[in-house]
Amino acid sequence: MKAFEHPLSVRFGDVDAAGIAYFPNIYGFLHDAFEALWERHVGIRYHELIAVRRLGFPLVHSEADFHAPLRFGDRPLVRVTCTRLGNSSLGLRYRIENGGQLAVDARQVTACVALETLAPQRLPDEFRPRFEAILEDSAR
Repeated sequence: MKAFEHPLSVRFGDVDAAGIAYFPNIYGFLHDAFEALWERHVGIRYHELIAVRRLGFPLVHSEADFHAPLRFGDRPLVRVTCTRLGNSSLGLRYRIENGGQLAVDARQVTACVALETLAPQRLPDEFRPRFEAILEDSAR
């Protein structure tokens, strides 16, 4: 299965008093990978989608399993695959691996919407092949 890969760096401000990445910051890591996916894999900056094309991708479902802690100084890798390519929704899986060990396995669904109305919009056809390229076998 092919995946989009995005490197991370756990910074001092990402950790809590226990010395591990604070869970809301994990969601920040996921969104960083989401924006990088659009720019480096799909070929359009997320900023352009929002500011110019006026398309948004609000989160409508999220689940995460935390398997191992991330600590200050870690340089994990996020592997992103597509679990569902719907008409106006996009399911993505984020596997954060640190030193070959799975730290986080998260699944999120976003909806493609027109920002003015928040009405669902069909995911533009020009982007679909890029998500098909990372579609998990179980989603085919």
